Amino acid sequence: MFSRVGASAKPGAVHCDHRQPVFENRLKREFSVDAPERVWAGDITYVWTQEGWLYLAVVVDLYSRKKVVGWSMGRRLSSALVCEALTMALWQRCPPKGQLIHHSDPGVQYASHAFRRLLKDHGIAGSMSRKGDCWDNTVVESFFGTLKCERVHWRRYQTHAEAHADIVDYIAMFYTSRRLHSYLGYRSPDEFERNAPVAKVA
Repeated sequence: MFSRVGASAKPGAVHCDHRQPVFENRLKREFSVDAPERVWAGDITYVWTQEGWLYLAVVVDLYSRKKVVGWSMGRRLSSALVCEALTMALWQRCPPKGQLIHHSDPGVQYASHAFRRLLKDHGIAGSMSRKGDCWDNTVVESFFGTLKCERVHWRRYQTHAEAHADIVDYIAMFYTSRRLHSYLGYRSPDEFERNAPVAKVA
């Protein structure tokens, strides 16, 4: 599902009615994960600017349920957007092959050949929510809601570049490094990971 962030006008609908193969729901709302690089969740939202819509794709590590490990923004809603977000997460985290699940909605971007190939090349098992059920991916939905309430709704972006820079600042310089989360015992995701190290299993 998309989470909406921005003005009242609505961009194109999510395309779940496609002929691409979809993955079974491996996650099944089991959001509590005992180690990093075991389950990542991805989703897309959109932000209004005076130049038009800017699309944002993110990847969240469910170990902390808060850590945004990859993101990508662009003017077009395409498979490249989600591939770039996952590629960033892979570059930053270097997960061992064979132990990671990536969960998303069943939209055409995540069902695309390019995205499925990226998962296969890195030994990642795909998982998808049931069609139209936002609760199956509630962790990422929660992040988008926080982004909307704490940052985007307080801005009037004139350009895509302005929105891009501000959202990157929020994610990298505040949300993961300084924002305190009650779920994490009032620690930031970065502090949580530093103070609760878990050995990775190859």
